[in-house]
Amino acid sequence: MAIDDLLDEHEQGERVRSWLRNNALGILGGLALGILAIYGWRWWGSHQAQQQQQAHSAYTEAVRQLEEGAVDQAGALLAGQAGTYATLAALRVAKSQVEAGKAEEAIATLRGIQAEPTLQPVVNERLAQLLNATGKPDEALKALEGQGGSAALELRGDALFASGKRDEARDAYAQALTGTDVASPSRRRVELKLQEAGGQVPEPAEAI
Repeated sequence: MAIDDLLDEHEQGERVRSWLRNNALGILGGLALGILAIYGWRWWGSHQAQQQQQAHSAYTEAVRQLEEGAVDQAGALLAGQAGTYATLAALRVAKSQVEAGKAEEAIATLRGIQAEPTLQPVVNERLAQLLNATGKPDEALKALEGQGGSAALELRGDALFASGKRDEARDAYAQALTGTDVASPSRRRVELKLQEAGGQVPEPAEAI
């Protein structure tokens, strides 16, 4: 190997060592961040799994207490909890409270639910149904703000009808009917409500 080649290799090595010295802190910092990210991700996954397990345990215990008739204990167990399991359990608690004649407690339970976006419409509809049943149509309308499904429209119609707004109730029932399948058991109920509000039931569209 020529002397010139050896000098070039030595120079290149010096350049590499110099670069490493100048960038050592950055390299070590990057490695540390990478290691922390990996451990952080693993911790987060473990934390999420633990929370899910705790939520499932709370749900199972709440259901057991409901089956034993301990409605108040089940409600207390779910206080302050959020997530799918807590929402489903709280809905069952509210149902048990209604069956026990404790409508106001059921309303409080439903209002205290911290539901996920996918389940919030269900909670709002249950709440509006109870508010309508307890003579609070204005509050029911507030609970249904921003919702446009068939069930929500029917409940909106109920609230408007109870408030003496027959024309608006008729429109709500008509909209609910357009989104209700002909074969649905609830269709006849909506039709009767529409007629009571002074509307006419449209003929169902024929399948092509």
